[in-house]
Amino acid sequence: MTSGNHKSRVVTSGIERAPNRALLRATGFRDGDFDKPIVGVANAQSTITPCNMGIGVLAERAAAALAENGAMPQTFGTITISDGISMGTEGMKYSLVSREVIADSIETVCCGQSLDGVLAFGGCDKNMPGAMIAIARMNIPAVFVYGGTIKPGRHAGRDLTIVSVFEAVGARIAGTIDDPELRAIEHKACPGAGACGGMYTANTMSALFEAMGMSLMGSSTMAAEDAEKAENAARSAQVLVEAIKAQRLPRAILTRKAFENGLAVLMALGGSTNAVLHLPAIAHAAGVALTLEDFDAMSHRVPVLCDLKPSGRYVATDLHRAGGVPQVMKILLAHGLLHGDVLTVTGETVAEALQALPEDPPADQDVIRPWDRPVYPHGHLAILKGNLACEGALAKTSGVTVPKITGPARVFDSEEACMAAILARRITAGDVVVIRYEGPKGGPGMREMLSPTAALVGQGLGDRVGLVTDGRFSGGTYGMVVGHVAPEAAVGGTIALVADGDTIVIDAERRILRLDVPDAELARRRALWQPPPPRYTRGTLAKYARLVSSASRGAVTD
Repeated sequence: MTSGNHKSRVVTSGIERAPNRALLRATGFRDGDFDKPIVGVANAQSTITPCNMGIGVLAERAAAALAENGAMPQTFGTITISDGISMGTEGMKYSLVSREVIADSIETVCCGQSLDGVLAFGGCDKNMPGAMIAIARMNIPAVFVYGGTIKPGRHAGRDLTIVSVFEAVGARIAGTIDDPELRAIEHKACPGAGACGGMYTANTMSALFEAMGMSLMGSSTMAAEDAEKAENAARSAQVLVEAIKAQRLPRAILTRKAFENGLAVLMALGGSTNAVLHLPAIAHAAGVALTLEDFDAMSHRVPVLCDLKPSGRYVATDLHRAGGVPQVMKILLAHGLLHGDVLTVTGETVAEALQALPEDPPADQDVIRPWDRPVYPHGHLAILKGNLACEGALAKTSGVTVPKITGPARVFDSEEACMAAILARRITAGDVVVIRYEGPKGGPGMREMLSPTAALVGQGLGDRVGLVTDGRFSGGTYGMVVGHVAPEAAVGGTIALVADGDTIVIDAERRILRLDVPDAELARRRALWQPPPPRYTRGTLAKYARLVSSASRGAVTD
C-alpha cells in the first residue's frame, strides 16, 4: 500500500459515502474535517510493563498536536509484552512473536481504514521493530516516537538496571551476596516508567531508528518521565503532518544507505544482539537486501565508542547528557563511516541535521569516547560460521577478555534444563553450554537466554564458560555467548547432533564456530536423528512455527 492524496479518500465525496462519514461524525468529525489528512496514532500504552506505562500521555499530547496542525488523529491500541517479566518462563516464547503481532495490527488498522499517515509509539523491545516493519510494508508517511528510557536505580553508590537483578540472582547462588542485598537490589533497580536503561534492545532499536532517519534527532535517549519527551511527541506530530503534505514516504528514507548508517551506529553504541534479527526483518519489509555479512563487515570498520551497560559503566540517560546519538553520528560522519546524504523524516539530510554539532565529543565526560580512544577498536558483534552454523551465528564480544574458548559440550534441550544445572552449580569453568530446540521454529519463538547468562556472570563464570544456542540473547547479555545458531536444531541443524562431551570451538577473532566431531560420525548421528514433534499444535505459537524463517534471515513470517 502507498499513500494517495487524502482528498480522494472514500469518505470525502459521493452520496454513497454518507454511511462512512456518519460513522466518523460519531468520533468527532465535522464537515470541514473530511478534507484533512486522517492520521493514525498507534498507541502502545500498557501497564503490563514500565516500558509502556507512560506512553498514553505522550500519545494524547501527539494527538492534540496533530489536530493543531490540521490533521484528524485516530488513536488505536497495539499490544506489548514485557520481555523482562516473561524472561525465563514459557511466556518468553511470545516475545519475538509479538513483533509480528504488532506489525500486523498496525498494518491492519492503517490499511483497513485507509489512513494517510501513522505516528507509532513504542516502549518495550518488540514495539520498535514491530512498528517499523509495518511502516516499511505500508509505505505511508510515518514517524516513530520512542516512549523513553527509564532512569537508573541507585544502590551502594552504583547505578542499577534490570540486568543488575538477574546478575544478583547468580551472585546470591554463588554466595557473594546475601538475601538482604538481593532484596535491596530488586527494590531499587527500576524506579519508574521507561524502557530498560542500558544499551539493551529497546534503547538500541530506538537509537537506530533515529540514526536511520525515522525518528527525530536526539529523541531516542530521552527519559520517559522528563518533560522533553512530551515535547518530542508533539514535535513528531508536527513533522508527520509536514511529511504527509510533502508525501515523504518511509521507503525513500529506509534505503540501503540508511541501513548502513544504522549498522555503523549499532557498532559505535555497542548495541543489542537483537538488532541482528530486527534490522534484516525491517529491511525485508522495505525491499532492501541486508545480510549477516553486512553486520560483520561493519564490525571490522567501526569501533565501539560508547561505554554503556551491560558490559560498560553508563546508562542511556548518561549518553543523552553527553550528546546522545547525534554526537555519536557526527563522529562517524567526520570519519567517513556515515552517509551524510541520507534523507530524514524532517526533509533534512543526515549531514544537514548534524551540521551544528562538533566533530569531537565533550571533553568533560567519558560516556562517548573520542575517535582515537575507543572502548574497543572494532565492533562488538561477530558473525561466526563453521560446521555448527553453516548459515551463521552471532557472538557478542564486549566485556570479554579472551573472545575464544574450546571446551566440552554440556547439552540441554531447553532453557529450563540448563538453568537448573546452573543453579545446582553443575557448570564449571571451561565448559561450553549448548541450549538447543529454542530457535524460531523449535521454541517456538526463540527465547532470550538472559536468565542463564546473567546467572553465569553472577557466579563469576561470564568469560570462563561458553554458551551456544539457537535461541537468542537479551540486549542485557554479555559474556562468551553465541546465539542465533542457524540452521536451528528443530530443522536438523548440526546443533541437534551435539552430544555431551563433544569438543566445541568458539573463536570470535577468526569467526569460527566448530564442532570437533568427524564427518562420518556426524553423518551417522544425522541418519538417526528424528525431528521432535511440535511443542504447540494450535494457536499463536503453532501458526508462528509454521510460518517463521531462519534466524539468519531475521525470523520473518511473510
